[in-house]
Amino acid sequence: MKKSKLSLLSALIASLYLFYIISYFFDSVSNSEGSEQIGAGIAALLVAPHMFLLGLGVLFNWIGFFLNARWSILVGAILYSVSGLVFILYVFFVIPSIVLSFIAYSKLKKVDIKPQVSSV
Repeated sequence: MKKSKLSLLSALIASLYLFYIISYFFDSVSNSEGSEQIGAGIAALLVAPHMFLLGLGVLFNWIGFFLNARWSILVGAILYSVSGLVFILYVFFVIPSIVLSFIAYSKLKKVDIKPQVSSV
């Protein structure tokens, strides 16, 4: 079974971005003191829905890559799109994953399940 290279590339880009954004906000909250820490915490809470939806999109994209499941790649692409809409300032970071996932979804062939006919 041939794997989708576009789905792999989309999953890798989104995984790297997810790792970056989580480490960035974790470092900004842990390395600040006093009122800076409160501000960093509020900023992290504002970006948390974006990170959560991005994480779900990455999970579904990896599932779609390993199982060659069109539906999973489509769900990942939709979750990337919603995560971009939730926090519009960071939409430029998810646009490559959105585009690659939708192209991977359209290029994957539908798997036809043919019923088994048994002769009696």
